[in-house]
Amino acid sequence: MKKLAVVAFGGNALLRSGQKGTIDEQELNVYETCTDLLHLIRNDIDIVIGHGNGPQVGNVLLQHEAGEKMFNVPKQPVDFCVAETQGSIGYMIEQQLRNVLLKEKLERDILTLVTQVVVDKEDPAFQNPAKPVGPYYEKAEADKLAQENKWVFHEDPRGRGWRRVVPSPKPHQINNTQSIEKMARDGNIVVTVGGGGIPAFYVEENKLQGIDAVIDKDLASSKLATEIHAEEFYILTDVPKVCIQFNTPQEKQLDVLTVSEAKKYLDDKEFTEGSMAPKIRAAIQFIENGGQKCVITESSELHKKDAGTQIIADK
Repeated sequence: MKKLAVVAFGGNALLRSGQKGTIDEQELNVYETCTDLLHLIRNDIDIVIGHGNGPQVGNVLLQHEAGEKMFNVPKQPVDFCVAETQGSIGYMIEQQLRNVLLKEKLERDILTLVTQVVVDKEDPAFQNPAKPVGPYYEKAEADKLAQENKWVFHEDPRGRGWRRVVPSPKPHQINNTQSIEKMARDGNIVVTVGGGGIPAFYVEENKLQGIDAVIDKDLASSKLATEIHAEEFYILTDVPKVCIQFNTPQEKQLDVLTVSEAKKYLDDKEFTEGSMAPKIRAAIQFIENGGQKCVITESSELHKKDAGTQIIADK
């Protein structure tokens, strides 16, 4: 029986450090990442793709702010901007993956779904914004924007500047998972839960409403993988393997990580919030809910037998 895998595209699959985010830059990055997926496709694995949207949704928010300030065009809330980026990024992934498949003479339908994800409006994340969105700023500029817009900024742990942060509640329910699983197991490639999904909550029974937040794409992709009964889960990022003592002379790459070891490293603050920590939590969540295989790595490593760090259940 063919396996089903969820592949979560990291931010570098779309936009890389030092780039402005032009359409040409993003399309080339997406094309290269999609080329790396050929290893899975050729190995007869059905795939569902999730993706981040941090830089893109931040830029869309800035565009809305500028439009209101300069042209009196009403700005839209974060959930609306997430929906915009789901469509635009899904379009890029669908088009560039189609180009890759055409070059390789492979036939697949590729479908992009704009996906709502239900969250709890009482989630404590709404009192503690922590999810980075948008570009990096110098501190003086970040302070100015914070004062003007009542935004919250956090310093990047890797020293790249300051980024706006927004609430990041946990995903509780992903809409349309039965249809997603059926389409994927029928051999279609599905792009869904983009940017972690459009955050929505039940303002009253039987009435959904959007809410200002950005859901972590790795946690949403992990939950999706569980709900569609995927056997495998790949989290693509900008490092080949998970490391402890990251960015120090004692840095050590990990080939295999048990759930217990991963939890201990989380407790020991080995993994940075807003970076590797959510990926580790997503991996743990997937394995603890019956997943067979989770790998965290760069897309360019996927063809290797020992690609990335594999998170496994305790023996």
